[in-house]
Amino acid sequence: MTAVAVTIAIAAIAALLWSPERSREGPVVLAAASLQEAMTEAANAWTAQGHARPRLSFAASSALARQAANGAPADLFVSADEAWMDDLERRGAIAPRTRTTFLANRLVLIARVGLATTDDGAGGSDIVALLGADGRLAMADPDAVPAGRYGKAALQHLGQWQALEPRVARAENVRAALALVERGAAPLGIVYATDAAASDKVRVVGTFPEQSHPPIRYPLARLRASTDPDAEPFRRFLLSPDAAAIFRRHGFVPMAG
Repeated sequence: MTAVAVTIAIAAIAALLWSPERSREGPVVLAAASLQEAMTEAANAWTAQGHARPRLSFAASSALARQAANGAPADLFVSADEAWMDDLERRGAIAPRTRTTFLANRLVLIARVGLATTDDGAGGSDIVALLGADGRLAMADPDAVPAGRYGKAALQHLGQWQALEPRVARAENVRAALALVERGAAPLGIVYATDAAASDKVRVVGTFPEQSHPPIRYPLARLRASTDPDAEPFRRFLLSPDAAAIFRRHGFVPMAG
């Protein structure tokens, strides 16, 4: 092969490797904060199959839904409750027939590792007593964020919300509430079981009865404004048995695939 031919061959390979199709970014996924580890692993598995890597944005479902409603450039939305997906559907912001409820979760009361507490606090013990004289209860914002709404409902069901409301340390999302407990800024917190499992700095004090709050469900949908060609294939992958195995490893309960 002549030097000219070698140069042409190298140029051709470089053009293939750096073509727009190969170098383009993947779909933008707006996902509830509690999905960080599981969704990242799912994105890694998808990328390993040769696809462009999805771009993941984690925050409270409420904040993400507002972004999507205001026209943020995104392709998929995964909410930690049905209400925020309902809101987007009413606004005509999700693509028809792409909404699927595919995961479930549990709500737990956590304490920082090393803090002495009585177990099964969520099941009926007086959480105010567990907090002590000055302790605060870390929760995602109960007025807007799904984890906070579930927590408020559970505390109301147990007859403890009125006493606890003045002592709630409101966080912007469930992971921020987890961080407050991890740092010792709050002795107790209410998070999802999957959040507690993702941290070695907290332990579960008790699990709230399922009947004490609305079912914790995660709907997934493609946004109507989506333009990425991988958006729909990645949505389908998230509903597949392979993805279900990933979510199950992180403590979620798959409901599809």
